[in-house]
Amino acid sequence: MPARVLLRYLALLAATAVPAYAHGFGARYDLPIPLSFYVFGAGATVALSFVLVAAFLRTAGRAADYPRLRLARSGPLRRCADGMAIVLRPLAAAYFALMIAAGLFGVQSPMRNIIVVSVWIVGWVAISLCSALIADIWRVLNPWDTLFSAGEHIHARLRPGRPLGPRWPYPAALDRWPALLLFVVFAWMELVWDGRDVPARLAHAMLLYSGMTWLGMLAYGRQTWLARAEVFTIVFGIFARFAPLAVAEGGGEIILRVPGSGLLDDRKTSAATMLLVVALLATVTFDGILETPLWARIDIAIIDAPDDSLMWTLFDFGEAGALRLAHSIGLVLFVVLFNAAYLLICKLMSIAAGGKCGGAASLARRFVFTLVPISIAYHIAHYFSYLFNGGQLVIPLLSDPFGFGWNVFGTASYQPDIGFVGPLLQWYVAVGAIVAGHVIAVYLAHVVALSTFGETRAALRSQIPIIALMVGYTMLSLWILSQPIVETLPGG
Repeated sequence: MPARVLLRYLALLAATAVPAYAHGFGARYDLPIPLSFYVFGAGATVALSFVLVAAFLRTAGRAADYPRLRLARSGPLRRCADGMAIVLRPLAAAYFALMIAAGLFGVQSPMRNIIVVSVWIVGWVAISLCSALIADIWRVLNPWDTLFSAGEHIHARLRPGRPLGPRWPYPAALDRWPALLLFVVFAWMELVWDGRDVPARLAHAMLLYSGMTWLGMLAYGRQTWLARAEVFTIVFGIFARFAPLAVAEGGGEIILRVPGSGLLDDRKTSAATMLLVVALLATVTFDGILETPLWARIDIAIIDAPDDSLMWTLFDFGEAGALRLAHSIGLVLFVVLFNAAYLLICKLMSIAAGGKCGGAASLARRFVFTLVPISIAYHIAHYFSYLFNGGQLVIPLLSDPFGFGWNVFGTASYQPDIGFVGPLLQWYVAVGAIVAGHVIAVYLAHVVALSTFGETRAALRSQIPIIALMVGYTMLSLWILSQPIVETLPGG
């Protein structure tokens, strides 16, 4: 991921400036107990959580059944929230324009141009985690929504009573398939694309997506396109269903709710949305796999392929092109295999429950949002150090976004501390996040099972396959996350 590129640059700078520096990217942590103790202990904790939930939770609950505190419909708090939105929306749009301008006209170095860190660390990692842990802030920050909405207001003044664009009916068959495809493309750009840390190419990609988004809004209406096809609105909205703060239906009231209760909404989930939720988990897992010795062996095998192999003769690839092809195939396979594994588990759930409440596809749509806490946990575990170490680059770049030597806010000389989050803290955050995410997912899955099957015994039987999946994925996740940061013995 591009954050790793930035952190490597930072590590080189730190090594040059302070030869005795002992922390930061590349440092590894020697665990006080064997790695296997953490892996099996985490799996056992998740399994035990299912036993406890099954023993004490006998009735299902809906999202509306959990406590909610109404924070603001009117009064000072609501006016404060509205005022913040009025300020933040144009600021986010201006920052968006600054990113594109810097990418097009600034210095073409990822360390000296604000667009790279803004897209990958701030725009993706920070907003994803804020959406999951606080609220759906993208509803306020979305620059495409803000700029198109401004265009609608201007058009309404110039041509009252006439909508901007034809506002065709959105084809029902399209559902959220465009968003799924765009998310896989975005993940490919993050993990494989050779232009991911080239400012001008990032700016061109942003302009291309902007044009496509605004054309979609023009053709089908702003709200329709945001809800059905704008990938970041949909993805951040999925994460935000876990968040403690939410806006009630109709947008008139801010509520404080139990974290995760928004994932129990029993509205029908489409097949495209189900596949997208699983893809969120698959892509971040693939990102982690790329850092393991297992994948390093694949890369080495490709580079060491004989000169007369098909890769070099038939496809005429260089080493970089061959590696990108392997990573591209791996990414797509991970998305396909994760979805296939999830559907297989749902098929086993249907069999275990005696065929009640539909087949695998129906259960897959019903249970898929119980996987969101796992996805959030993996995002925290995987991106924690990237956010707090690499994200510091924003501080000097805000004063010199183009790399021209400016010092607008007096922060251009700030030196990021790449040891701010060391391997010890990163490891324990990863362990805590993974275990907590799976335990929450176990609870939500049991609640959904009770609601879906009605009968307690059928609900318990149905949970055996998905609990086995969660225990196995807990252990696999910790092993993947340990590889870049944990010192292990040979063969350990």
